[in-house]
Amino acid sequence: MATTHILETPEADLAYDVHGPAPAESEQPPLVMVGQPMAAEGFATLASFFPERTVVTYDPRGIGRSVRKDGRVAHEPGVQARDVHAVIEAVGGGAVDLFGSSGGAVTALALVAAYPDDVRTLVAHEPPLLSVVPDAAAAERARNAVTEAYLAGGSGAGMAAFIGMTSWPGEYTDEYFAQPPADPVRFGMSAEDDGRRDDPLLSDRSWAVSGYRPDADALAAAATRVVIAVGEESLTVFTGRTAVATAELLGQRATVFPSHHGGFMGGEFGYAGQPEAFAARLREVLGREGRGNPGKRPNPPFD
Repeated sequence: MATTHILETPEADLAYDVHGPAPAESEQPPLVMVGQPMAAEGFATLASFFPERTVVTYDPRGIGRSVRKDGRVAHEPGVQARDVHAVIEAVGGGAVDLFGSSGGAVTALALVAAYPDDVRTLVAHEPPLLSVVPDAAAAERARNAVTEAYLAGGSGAGMAAFIGMTSWPGEYTDEYFAQPPADPVRFGMSAEDDGRRDDPLLSDRSWAVSGYRPDADALAAAATRVVIAVGEESLTVFTGRTAVATAELLGQRATVFPSHHGGFMGGEFGYAGQPEAFAARLREVLGREGRGNPGKRPNPPFD
């Protein structure tokens, strides 16, 4: 069972859930799970595999149950890092363990850089960072084209373009950009324009997330053990490439997890991964001894 709380701040009312025992009753620090633009509901299956721990999930401001009061619509890692810091303080403070996935992994990297005492171990799963890959300019062009398709045709067109971008193997080449527009019907989606243009994934509202550049010096200086994770099925596609490149930026190798970008999920959104195996791998990684960041590691670029 989970209890839901609302943390009222001047800029947003943040909804978060506490699963399992209360922090004072757990032998280990809370395990915080952060997504973006995914809300807390996407971690339901993964949280269920840690019944002995306090697990905290939350909805980023402006998503799900968390209501913005700041008059803004952009999703910015630094702002979201402040929100997660506030949630950590609300559940008792101290150094938590944190699993961040996708944009949540970007938020988590910003959190550790700004609040290095908040996190004992961070597992940052496939942060979608444009700036770290060798073809950064082409990757930015590909991301922009997704938003252009969304603005021109609505959710179906935008999501089809997004799937095409994120499933493309390797760097974005002339061959990629020469393709005809992705057909939403091919992916079982409607081609009709739904009229909405506020999707945090497909619009430009999350460009600050994909455009974020991790502060490698601040992360290296933190006591936090930072682990960059990559799904074994993602290694050749965009978020797998960004994970490997982020790990290299931090002087380490990416740690391989089961499944794909959503490999920790059950049936929450209809694209199940391998949540039991994923949870076992996460438990293993969190249980490793030692703090601080690993030094330079030889090839291959992932473990």
